Amino acid sequence: MEGERTVADFVSLVIYSFTFLLGLPSNLLVMGVYVRKARRRGSTPSVVYALNLCVANLALVAWLPVMALETVLQSWTLPPSVCLVYSFFLFASLYGSCLFLTIVAVGRYLSTAFPISYKLYRRARLSCGISTALWVLVLIHLGLGLVAEGGAYFTHPTPSLNTSTCFQNFTAEQLKVLLPLRLEMALLLFLLPLAITAFCTLRCVALVGRSSMPTGRKRRVAGVACATLAVFVVCYGPYNLSHVVGFVVQESVTWRREAMLSSTCNVFLEPVVMLLLSPPRLPGLAGRLCGRAGHGRTSSSRH
Repeated sequence: MEGERTVADFVSLVIYSFTFLLGLPSNLLVMGVYVRKARRRGSTPSVVYALNLCVANLALVAWLPVMALETVLQSWTLPPSVCLVYSFFLFASLYGSCLFLTIVAVGRYLSTAFPISYKLYRRARLSCGISTALWVLVLIHLGLGLVAEGGAYFTHPTPSLNTSTCFQNFTAEQLKVLLPLRLEMALLLFLLPLAITAFCTLRCVALVGRSSMPTGRKRRVAGVACATLAVFVVCYGPYNLSHVVGFVVQESVTWRREAMLSSTCNVFLEPVVMLLLSPPRLPGLAGRLCGRAGHGRTSSSRH
């Protein structure tokens, strides 16, 4: 017997479908643009971070059909081990995107406030090292979450309804590990990046406002910067708030699933932000991001 579908289920299904239809082509488009430009010029940090953002977003997009299927069937019907993989990619995408949006904001601020000094460190090799460190930070936290798994793959059967859930219901032993870990992730992987992003965004807007830039361009820069910060707060805020509330009340709050809905929207909002934040010329080198990048390549024009 399957449970009754609620309005929240229908809203979730619409959002998952809408996000998949927009997120897949938009991220592939952004990736294609950067890869195409990468073949013509040397790599820059913006290219490295943009491609990492696309990878993080596509990792979530790939699992959206599974999220929709679970909503339609009102049960987890895939093998239990898939739930573990699904959860891994879901949170890797969520927090990976958070950190890369932050590092993009930092780069924009440094290039505006310290253009000469920052230019000395704008190397693809350094950006690849930073990207690797950010992914390692995310993976370490996800690895710690596996400690709470205990061989159950985070699936929880409900015999009375003949259904099963994935990463929604937890035992007391699992929560002893998960609740503090979620709080730490909310503080380190969301609130701290949010504070850094807010500072860099507002400082960048202030510096541009005092510059000799044309008024129309100033408004555009300010609008894009504020939109970036809004995406950060709206997409990632609700789900991380559920971590904080869950730790305070010492239980997994029932609205975590609804809080995740806004987080899925980042997969089609972030590509727009990346295109707006990037300068008209998008240099990059997709195939050699971490090596001999930064050296422009001249080639004869072909018609």
